[in-house]
Amino acid sequence: AAKRRPGSLWQTSLVSGTTKREPVHKRVSLKMVAEKVGLSSAAVSRVLNGSPAAKSIPKETQERILAAARLLNYRPNLLARSLRRGQSHTVGVLVPEVSEGYATLVLAGLEQGLLQAGYFYYLISHHHRVDLIEQSQAMLVERAVDGIVAIDTAFQRHRPLPTVTVSCPDKHEWVTNIVLNHKRAAELAIDHLAGLGHRHIAIIKGQSFSSDTEPRWQAIQQAAAKANLKLNPELVAQLEGDSPSHEPGYFAAQRLLASKAPFTAIFAFNDVSAIGAIRAVREAGLRVPQDVSVVGFDDVQSAAFQNPALTTVRQPLRTMGFLAAEAIIRLIASPSEHPPSRQVIVDPELVVRDSTCPPTPRKPTR
Repeated sequence: AAKRRPGSLWQTSLVSGTTKREPVHKRVSLKMVAEKVGLSSAAVSRVLNGSPAAKSIPKETQERILAAARLLNYRPNLLARSLRRGQSHTVGVLVPEVSEGYATLVLAGLEQGLLQAGYFYYLISHHHRVDLIEQSQAMLVERAVDGIVAIDTAFQRHRPLPTVTVSCPDKHEWVTNIVLNHKRAAELAIDHLAGLGHRHIAIIKGQSFSSDTEPRWQAIQQAAAKANLKLNPELVAQLEGDSPSHEPGYFAAQRLLASKAPFTAIFAFNDVSAIGAIRAVREAGLRVPQDVSVVGFDDVQSAAFQNPALTTVRQPLRTMGFLAAEAIIRLIASPSEHPPSRQVIVDPELVVRDSTCPPTPRKPTR
């Protein structure tokens, strides 16, 4: 299970079957506060809940009630109150896993938006397992969440709840999807490398289970054709395995090097795999960027601090997370006012750093 984030009620790992919860303490009831001040529970409730009817209660009495609540460390039962109103003010969030990179940055923006609106969330990691995705959806419904936000999660079907997805190209009825403009992203990277003079570009595709893999690969092929570049099938390697570490990129680059097909640049599926690819290139006795330029994707926090600093296509991941928070809150508040399905497209930008330069004027390095 991943580390618990500040806005989450608890983190559940369906792989291990464990659930981490906050310590349970004896709750001070409203009745106990009322007995302390010798008033009715109804009068105490009006004051503690900020009801307009509390204005009829003398100010001195209100202060006495508030003082008693502080003394007893009274905390209102927000869940019970919310359920009486028909809402729990909680959202279920599904992610493949939580590690450095994509999901963490999206979660940061999502968390900010939810907390600002007074919402908390349950966070579940499903590791791209279809059975766990189904199981986690059912679990969230049982916990009476008001809506679901799914990040890079392939739904076979979705529950009858307000739902927002991030980077899930499959369209479902009554689902709002926050997606990147993959066409623009591919053009930024390919045009940058072609503008530097690279004609032999290797591609590291994402894992087969990632929602972004296929749309981004299609966009790369279109961008290459538009730039009059021919992509060599021998210079296309796919990330394998579900490890969130640099290893999949490292091994993908090793396969590219072993193909003996010449290339002067690599465009990687994400920054984590790009960093792994740089290590493989260096271990082969080549320099980055003089012999092989490398472009990543996402612009994770460590990208600017690599050696060399990584040129990358920046996804506005925090913004995407914040947009998802705004969308789910709107859907919860007024589901009938929104279209059956809606797509919000966000644009990327290219961040040029030190891992790219013009190719050396010689035969392309393999």
